[in-house]
Amino acid sequence: MKLTEKISASEAVRKIKSGDHVFIHGAAATPQVLVGALAEAAQDLQFVRLYHLHLNGAYPLTGAEFRGIFSDNSFFMGDNVRQAVKEKRADYIPVALAELPVLLRKRVVPLDVALVSVSSPDKNGFVSLGTSVDVALAAVQSAKIIIAQVNKYLPRTHGDGVLHLRDIDYIVEGDMPLPAGAYNEPSPEEMEIGRHVAALVPDGATLQMGIGSMPNAVLSCLTGHKNLGIHTEMFSDGLLPLLDSGVVNNHFKKVLPGRTVTSFVMGSNKLYEFVDDNLALVFKDIAWVNDPVIIARNPRVVAINSALEVDLSGQVCADSIGTQMFSGVGGQMDFMLGAAHSTDGIPIIAMCSRTSKGISKIASTLRVGAGVTVTRSQAHWIVTEYGAVDLYGKNLAERARLLISIAHPDDREALEKAWRER
Repeated sequence: MKLTEKISASEAVRKIKSGDHVFIHGAAATPQVLVGALAEAAQDLQFVRLYHLHLNGAYPLTGAEFRGIFSDNSFFMGDNVRQAVKEKRADYIPVALAELPVLLRKRVVPLDVALVSVSSPDKNGFVSLGTSVDVALAAVQSAKIIIAQVNKYLPRTHGDGVLHLRDIDYIVEGDMPLPAGAYNEPSPEEMEIGRHVAALVPDGATLQMGIGSMPNAVLSCLTGHKNLGIHTEMFSDGLLPLLDSGVVNNHFKKVLPGRTVTSFVMGSNKLYEFVDDNLALVFKDIAWVNDPVIIARNPRVVAINSALEVDLSGQVCADSIGTQMFSGVGGQMDFMLGAAHSTDGIPIIAMCSRTSKGISKIASTLRVGAGVTVTRSQAHWIVTEYGAVDLYGKNLAERARLLISIAHPDDREALEKAWRER
């Protein structure tokens, strides 16, 4: 039987050797004590490959001073690594979230060490991966050495993320409040989008949404709905009022009815208090949550995602601005496919008609180098503040007319001209 050893953070990171492949737990569960200790131990290392999803808080390991020591690889980029990727001090691995655990379990990405956060152990020695089960479960199951930062502030969540201390090689005490995100107030344009999307959502629907002001706008417009369910890769504070009021009760879901299904959460301290020891929530492996076949078992799945750009044929780009990587593929295609195959499902791309710099997000063609996250054959509903249009089954000319009709009025003439020339 494995015996768990309690050691200091500096001792723990010395278990990492030059050339190792190391996973770092992400989002609100980022093990900050271990990350800091790894930065301090860097002078003794070379060519350590780091893998992670979005990381919260300070992340110094992509600094120029660590070039040649750490090779950082994101499966989904946050703003604390974006500049490093742009400057080629870090990189991005394109992968859909549903497939990511497979990369680890099949050792396509072979892990030597996993750095994770866990909740305080209960009287029987069980801990939880807390706010982020996502791919962390696969990392724990795949890595040769498991090092856990035990954090009393990390919520104990129920589902696939429950581990026993015997599953962990080394534990480090590291009580730190989780990085709390502020509630993003929707803009007037986003509120209008929220009203358009809410009009498409039937009572009894099962929802998937993300984080930020756009999903907050949609959720705030659903207070008059009934019997909604949640099967989503993640959620944030915007969902709490619907759970508190009973608008979300998960009555009509077919997969885990009566329970809100997610893989990770990120938001305020109020959110973290809500999910702590809450049996109404189940945190599952992202390979299961994002499996389109499992998603489609629920009726009336409404998948609400966003985009950086949509061209007039319906191609959706959500991960890059031209050749510059911005975020990642994430779970967008997983849920677009799942919703499309759900009975009466509705796949939605919701976005403002323009960027903050006044550039139209509906474009004649995608920018050179832009990634196609959703192909034109898989596009369905596109929503802006100017309306909602369904592209499914429409020919190219019909798609162009529909998309131009929901572009910013000042951009429509130029788009019509570009379409005629095209």
